[in-house]
Amino acid sequence: MSTMAVEDVAVAPVDQGFWTRTRKVGAVLLALGLLATVLFGALATGEQARFTLSEDSAGAALKIDGTFGAILFGLVAVAAGVTMLAGLPKRWFTLVLGVGLVGFVLSFLCWQVSAAPAGQNFMPLVNIIRGTFFLALPLIFGALAGVLCERSGVVNVAIEGQLLMGAFSGALFGSLSGSVWVGLVAAAIGGAFISLLLAVFSIRYLVDQVVMGIVLNLLALGITGFLYERLMQTNAQKYNSAPRFSNWEIPLLSDIPLLGPALFRGNIFLYLALLLVLVIHIALFRTRWGLRTRSVGEHPTAADTLGVKVLGLRYRNVLLAGVVAGIGGASYTLALYSFTKNMIGGKGFIALAALIFGRWSPTGALLAALFFGFADQLATYLGAINSVIPNQFLAMLPYLATILAVAGLVGRVRAPAADGKPYIKG
Repeated sequence: MSTMAVEDVAVAPVDQGFWTRTRKVGAVLLALGLLATVLFGALATGEQARFTLSEDSAGAALKIDGTFGAILFGLVAVAAGVTMLAGLPKRWFTLVLGVGLVGFVLSFLCWQVSAAPAGQNFMPLVNIIRGTFFLALPLIFGALAGVLCERSGVVNVAIEGQLLMGAFSGALFGSLSGSVWVGLVAAAIGGAFISLLLAVFSIRYLVDQVVMGIVLNLLALGITGFLYERLMQTNAQKYNSAPRFSNWEIPLLSDIPLLGPALFRGNIFLYLALLLVLVIHIALFRTRWGLRTRSVGEHPTAADTLGVKVLGLRYRNVLLAGVVAGIGGASYTLALYSFTKNMIGGKGFIALAALIFGRWSPTGALLAALFFGFADQLATYLGAINSVIPNQFLAMLPYLATILAVAGLVGRVRAPAADGKPYIKG
């Protein structure tokens, strides 16, 4: 096994010639930096761009002249691009890319905030951070569900259906019982139901896993849409008025400037998402279960010869993934919204992108989900300050960020070797 691994590494393809991946990304980053410096600098105004450390315009704030800030941060992106073009060591790639992208975003924000109407030329950072985490919650749960499945060798395209069934079950049974906890358990069972179908047809009957995932998404959409029209639309008071989880404030931590009000005055879903990221990461890389899961996802035949029950482990992990995704769906209907048809709106597919962007790692999935959540929150903020950017483009922003991240930033990534490959025990 080790000899084969060494040989695989030795023959792995590498970048050839001048235009390595680092230089290509550097060229794009340089172009973005020049765009920010010239265009954003020209469109920004001399008004101050204020980034307040609170939930409104009051209190302490970071201030910078709009034009100066747009040009300054644009030049930061230019410098990052030039550094990459000069031939950057691979170990610095992520850091320099991050600095360049942050510079581009800050240049853009200096333009937008300084050009906002009078009285609106500020960005409340607490609200931005809180909104980012809130919008990222279903993505975090969905991406974790993907990690559990795909690390076990089962492709989970059904995240959308698991989230949707969880949201519907939480709303319906939470409304009927009048209990948020009953709704939460029902949401977990709803997500597990979709996962059970995925497991049975993919593992037992060897149906193509991608096709099965798409079918299950359509099944969840049809079931929830039909019951919504027959029950919830006709009697919303009885079937679609679930109670909400209240926010829980953590003493001392909630008083930390900026991060405290945003992170430690949230509901159970925020704390549970962060806890699950930690627990799954430790379990996956530090426990016997995690070792067996990863071995089943990489080389199920070898795992089987060592006594690991491959099919049983895949069944359990796929069902567990459904529970996690179902709870993520409940973060909609037991925290803020009433259920509506197709309310997930493609977030399951963005969660799948976060899984790939995060390289099939719980912590990577968290960071990727926050990236997409920030794009979504930024679109909301720009709409609130009457940005000159058309609303249709703002609505596209989270999905554009998804495409750019997966196509342009991920680079070469390798899924678990047995991902999507059915295992037939000899």
